[in-house]
Amino acid sequence: MTVLTFKRPRHDADFPRTPLVLPRLRVDLTRLAAYERVCGFPTGEDALPLTYPHVLGFPLALRLMSRRSFPLPLLGLVHTSIEITGYEPLPATGRSYELSVRVAGLAPHRRGTEAGLVTELRADGKAVWESRSTYLARHRTDRTDTQAAGPRRERPPAPLPVVAEWRLGGDVGRRYAAVSGDRNPIHLHPLTARPFGFRRAIAHGMWTAARSLAAYGVPPAARVRAEFRAPVLLPGAVTYRAEPGRFELRGEDGRVHLTGTVS
Repeated sequence: MTVLTFKRPRHDADFPRTPLVLPRLRVDLTRLAAYERVCGFPTGEDALPLTYPHVLGFPLALRLMSRRSFPLPLLGLVHTSIEITGYEPLPATGRSYELSVRVAGLAPHRRGTEAGLVTELRADGKAVWESRSTYLARHRTDRTDTQAAGPRRERPPAPLPVVAEWRLGGDVGRRYAAVSGDRNPIHLHPLTARPFGFRRAIAHGMWTAARSLAAYGVPPAARVRAEFRAPVLLPGAVTYRAEPGRFELRGEDGRVHLTGTVS
């Protein structure tokens, strides 16, 4: 039986130190194809999209963040950034992987407390893919903690060239939840998003990143950093903008939702 406990987030709280490990992982090709369709990646290729190991690791991350020893409340956590390093192409067939997820630490944020999670994929005894994510629990902050979190994010650079305009339906969050397993209520419906401060459901940050990288044509071996700067309300419209090495999503009003780099 799962016992729900009320947690008061603190950046100086203790957190679980032991990683969760899933050995001998093999890719479900049906689930992979569904993910590729939702995110806009080509289907039928024997290579994992650069963002897909994040989905493979999500059940372990969910278990880790659901533990009593994890100090932030799981419901309402907001994914604020991710850095992905693909060291080599990852075949979808004929290979098994070892997957691990660990908590890297906690940090104060001007809007609450952030947790860092590291996901690693290994094959034949070596790391072939790694990601570092930050998740924000929003709550009132002490002034000292806010100052310790450093200055506000720098003003984003001038807009990149427009490549495409995307009209997003109200079901985008539910469609991505079905292929990723991330059923955070902030993404599913306005009624379930409102208790967490959103007037409508918001798109998953990892969907906006994956959709952008699919449009960019990112290779399976690359380094990507994405920052989720403002929620994308659903339904809605965004412009995808890019130039070599950079991409972003902006709203029709010019608001920056996502910025990213590729190297």
